[in-house]
Amino acid sequence: MDSNPSTNIRPDVGLLQSAIQLAQSSPPTWQSAILSNIFICLLGSPLLVAGLSLPGIGAAFLLGTLIWRAFGPSGFLLVAVYFVIGTGVTKVKMAQKEAQGVAEKRKGRRGPGSVIGSSAAGCVCALLSVYGGGDKTFARLCELGFVASFCTKLSDTVSSEIGKAYGKTTYLVTTFKVVPRGTEGAVSVEGTVAGVLASILLASVACFLGEIKMAEAVICVLASQIANVGESVIGAVLQDKEGFKWLNNDAVNVINISLGCILAILIQQFVLQNLLP
Repeated sequence: MDSNPSTNIRPDVGLLQSAIQLAQSSPPTWQSAILSNIFICLLGSPLLVAGLSLPGIGAAFLLGTLIWRAFGPSGFLLVAVYFVIGTGVTKVKMAQKEAQGVAEKRKGRRGPGSVIGSSAAGCVCALLSVYGGGDKTFARLCELGFVASFCTKLSDTVSSEIGKAYGKTTYLVTTFKVVPRGTEGAVSVEGTVAGVLASILLASVACFLGEIKMAEAVICVLASQIANVGESVIGAVLQDKEGFKWLNNDAVNVINISLGCILAILIQQFVLQNLLP
């Protein structure tokens, strides 16, 4: 019998080292993505519980695994920044929003529908990046679309929540008539400015992390604002109208982020490519 304690713990140390090496795999693998995501989810569980329902956490875990596999730690961190800011602004003046009937359900804790609706375009870009055949140019476009989709969604979330909390006057985007806070398709100066700043912040983070270049960060901000205007128009004209009952917030989110994603890629391909050698 080996009485040396250090000998008895060597297998555990070796297992831990193997796990760390797996998590640091470059390029990422599915195994490293799952392992890293488990560790980070456990570490950030208080924040996850504050921002998501239990099924929402499950959907977020799948999202995080896919993002890590496609874009590595930098892509995962970008989504984490999006989640932290989005969760934070949802909680701003929650009591006031609840009293006015414009607060998110479940104290702002979002379910799987919201997670999927907010990340659908990013997930498509991630899947295309993983299974796109290894072409570097195509992978870069996928990464640009991924970043643009989350810039679009964060801008939309921040503008909506800050507008509901601090907007002094809200206008219907199609007519500019004054309407109550929380009206579909309504915008405010305070919310719009906050949304633009949020998009700039997330695009800057993506640039700092090496996800995109500076010129592409500008594209992401521009695409996000165009997409958000389109989303407001859809909300004002179609949402809750006869024949469009299926067009709920989650469906509108998918349209919004998909528009931001596609616009960024189109601008990069047909505008930026012609301006820069």
